[in-house]
Amino acid sequence: MTAKETALSTATLDLTSITAAATAAAKVTAAASDAERAAWLTAVADALDANVTELVAIADSETSLGTVRLTGEVARTSGQLRLFAEVITEGSYLEAIIDHADPAATPPKPDLRRILRPIGPVAVFSASNFPFAFSVAGGDTASALAVGCPVIVKAHSGHLRLSERTAEIVFEALSKAGAPEGIFALVSGREAGTALVQDPAIKAVGFTGSIPGGRALFDLAASRPEPIPFYGELGSLNPVVITAEALAERGQQLAAGLAGSFTMGAGQFCTKPGLVFVPAGTDFAAHLAEASKDKPTAAMLTERIAEAYPDGLRNVADQPGVAVVSGTVQQDSLSDGAAPVVFSTSAANVLERPEELLEECFGPTTLLIEYSSQEELSAALAKVPGSLTGTVHAQPGEDVSTLVEQLSGLAGRVLFDGWPTGVAVNWAQQHGGPYPATTSLFTSVGATAVRRFQRPVAYQDAPESVLHPALRDANPLGIPRRVDGILTLG
Repeated sequence: MTAKETALSTATLDLTSITAAATAAAKVTAAASDAERAAWLTAVADALDANVTELVAIADSETSLGTVRLTGEVARTSGQLRLFAEVITEGSYLEAIIDHADPAATPPKPDLRRILRPIGPVAVFSASNFPFAFSVAGGDTASALAVGCPVIVKAHSGHLRLSERTAEIVFEALSKAGAPEGIFALVSGREAGTALVQDPAIKAVGFTGSIPGGRALFDLAASRPEPIPFYGELGSLNPVVITAEALAERGQQLAAGLAGSFTMGAGQFCTKPGLVFVPAGTDFAAHLAEASKDKPTAAMLTERIAEAYPDGLRNVADQPGVAVVSGTVQQDSLSDGAAPVVFSTSAANVLERPEELLEECFGPTTLLIEYSSQEELSAALAKVPGSLTGTVHAQPGEDVSTLVEQLSGLAGRVLFDGWPTGVAVNWAQQHGGPYPATTSLFTSVGATAVRRFQRPVAYQDAPESVLHPALRDANPLGIPRRVDGILTLG
């Protein structure tokens, strides 16, 4: 089997050779300098940009997401590859810490030097809703490669041709940039994905998908003889809270913003605002119905998602105390695309049946929840499962500190006077939250996403010759470090 065939294999029978090649490559990638790995990432980014027209055409044929959206997503994907190149050359991602020996201390203190090291080969499961940014060359792949972890991607069946072509481009770019054989591979099929999680060579898993599928793989990773971290993004309702003062001041504007957000991408964004808490007795529902009525139908990503959307609508509509504000629940034939639907209910009803009402419905729909007091709002929010985001719309001067504290406890990112469907790729981003939003404490977007694929190692009284350059006294890399408790910037 050639190197390219190994990298692009889709057969389960070849998995052993693929993971063996990844294990061998891990020794090389871990020893490579940050500058070398940054060059690999940049080469992949440049190759994606150079092939954007071809890639977008394939992606649109498989996902129907449109050339404008997909072209922007390629730019986001190459941009995050370049961001991780910056992250590793800046150096603080290593968290280098040096405590010099202190024989006069009681008890005497040894010389200790701590650094983060790559965890080893990583399995990445592509998402359906972002065929570039959360797929073959997406954030999980980029952050793992950045810190020196070989990656084996399990392609998503919803865009298999795109996955294969993207993998070819990534493999070629890495090879030309001097990356070792085995650093990257692609497999496909459910059996291959299951086997990948169970393979002893795999040391961590990145996953973006549904709660049932993610939980099954999470349990599989935890039940291995050697359990491994499973970094899953599973499901999120992303609650929005609008205050009475905000509604009175800009109710129609808020309705227009919400309509644009929950229908964006046919409601298939992981950050779609699925729950919107509004004061009882207002006309916000009418404003939202007006803002939503002309939103076009849109194709769903896969046949399975298209089949699930009408069922999800019926599940909500059949609950006692739920009203249809706008749209049609009966959408058994989605040949013309999924149409937006807005529901409404009361916070009291949510408190009575949280399991039935607080369930994610993937598609262009949202649920308005009317609250009659701050106490009722707080009680209803306490029933909301962990989410990626929580949003506050309030007026300047309003005291929302208690609300913000509660949202901070259930979401990884708290927004003010905006909508959650945009996720910036930068140093401060947190894209993750309490379960079921994610299965870990880390982000999958932004600079600190690399932390998922590193583990700390401390060296006690080690000779300088065996130390990583980041731990040597002279700091030849010129990176930020903490030395004897004092942060130094290089």
